[in-house]
Amino acid sequence: MKNIILVGFMGTGKTAVGKALARRLKMKFVDMDCLIEGRERMKVPDIFASKGEPYFRKVEKEVAREVSSQSGLVIAAGGGAVIDEENVKNLRSSGVMVCLTATAGKIFERTRAHTHRPLLNVSDPKEKISELLARRAEYYARADYRIDTTDLSIDEVVKKIAELAK
Repeated sequence: MKNIILVGFMGTGKTAVGKALARRLKMKFVDMDCLIEGRERMKVPDIFASKGEPYFRKVEKEVAREVSSQSGLVIAAGGGAVIDEENVKNLRSSGVMVCLTATAGKIFERTRAHTHRPLLNVSDPKEKISELLARRAEYYARADYRIDTTDLSIDEVVKKIAELAK
């Protein structure tokens, strides 16, 4: 079975939807950030702080290559994974890529209580969200499908993706 790769900005539901989708389709769920944390033996914010974003992106590329060599997975890719062309090529080669989207306001609402979001640890996180969404829009647009999760429940998103995966 081909993989289902969930991409999109942080707070759009990749992990929550991915876990529920994997249960529904009887597939294995893989969170790329969790794989990176396991490999590096530290949390993503700590990797950013101690080794920098370029190092994180290098490890992310290795993990994307590895998960793309497997099948039958629901993969939650990190929010910035699609910026790298090689990641996109590898991930798409193994399945269908679904971009989860949401408004900047909804993303802020979903992420504001989380301190583990290194790119949002700034003075104006809402502005940073808007800026990053605009900068990444062209990359997210390369997904095979897009689903706006702003006003949908996890179950509603899972149902839509399950229909696409048939």
